[in-house]
Amino acid sequence: MPLTETNEHKALREAVAAFANNHPRAARGTGDRSFWQEAAELGYIGVNLPEAYGGGGGGITELSLVLEEMGAAGNPLLMMIVSPAICGTVISRFGTEAQKREWLPALADGSRLMAFGITEPDAGSNSHRITTTARKDGTDWLLTGRKVFVSGVDIADATLIVGRTEDARTGRLKPCLFIVPRDTPGFQRRKIDMELDAAEKQFELTLDDVRLPADALVGGGPSHASGSGGEDAGLLQLFAGLNPERIMTAAFAIGMGRHALSRAVAYARERTVWSAPIGAHQAIAHPLAQAHIDLELARLMTQKAAHLYDAGDDAGAGEAANMAKYAAAEACVKAVDQAVHTLGGNGLTREFGLASLITAARVSRIAPVSREMILNYVSHQTLGLPKSY
Repeated sequence: MPLTETNEHKALREAVAAFANNHPRAARGTGDRSFWQEAAELGYIGVNLPEAYGGGGGGITELSLVLEEMGAAGNPLLMMIVSPAICGTVISRFGTEAQKREWLPALADGSRLMAFGITEPDAGSNSHRITTTARKDGTDWLLTGRKVFVSGVDIADATLIVGRTEDARTGRLKPCLFIVPRDTPGFQRRKIDMELDAAEKQFELTLDDVRLPADALVGGGPSHASGSGGEDAGLLQLFAGLNPERIMTAAFAIGMGRHALSRAVAYARERTVWSAPIGAHQAIAHPLAQAHIDLELARLMTQKAAHLYDAGDDAGAGEAANMAKYAAAEACVKAVDQAVHTLGGNGLTREFGLASLITAARVSRIAPVSREMILNYVSHQTLGLPKSY
């Protein structure tokens, strides 16, 4: 992989940065859809989707770059992780031709959004304990279960739900993904009361015998249901979306860290307490320099993960994506903490806009997978150490 960015990628960064910096933070997010729609019209939202379906023909490399620059400008779009990165990727790689034609052009041009539901109250990080199940009823599916911490369900036109079906050959449950439109009967949502200040709200979903047509199953109905699509087809679909999710979360965290750091550096250059700006003092300058180094190192791993994924190396991308997400989350939390500390009391005021990042930065350590589970992954998969569970 190249260690330096291409001229095209540099130009993309500059264009996205200019665009995102021209929008006040008050207008960020997808609450009024204006920022999202403008970004889509410029080709940023669907940059990773196939050109044949209205996308930019790029990959997760380009999409993560876009999200990072938006975050660095203080205008991150959380639903970019979900709608084009997870859902768009899964549908473009595994969807039927009809599913691609219905969803990909709309996801690319910003006219439709898709949420992603995997987490359950009792499953946590153990996807093998997912209890949302689908059973056949004639040619239809009946989907029953619960999901929690699903972002943006209220603004999404559909949710990609991870469930489990019984394999016709083995009788064992296997993961499968279903496209569930927002207004489907039996598909209920409840907003979770979060202290996190974000435009995208979190929801608990209840699916009570939600009836879905055969073509709601990603990849097609009869062939998949009979098992001819392969027992692990749903598992492949799931991980095809989870690796981009980790890469995009890393980009989100790096952008947030860069934004906080830039505010702190600007303050340290101007704020004078005695005879020199506080940034001249090593006790202020060195921690900010360390934060910058950590963010740059995390960015390199994120670029590696994106490159491997776009090259089709799912195994290599899995390792790198987990490492990138870990490194970026740690770097983000430290950068935000140091930025607030540099500003002192001003760091907690609304005027400087850093205090809300304290909670937001912690989210990158927790979601979509905790730092401890990433350490488990590296110790087991990379180092070959035995499991404790």
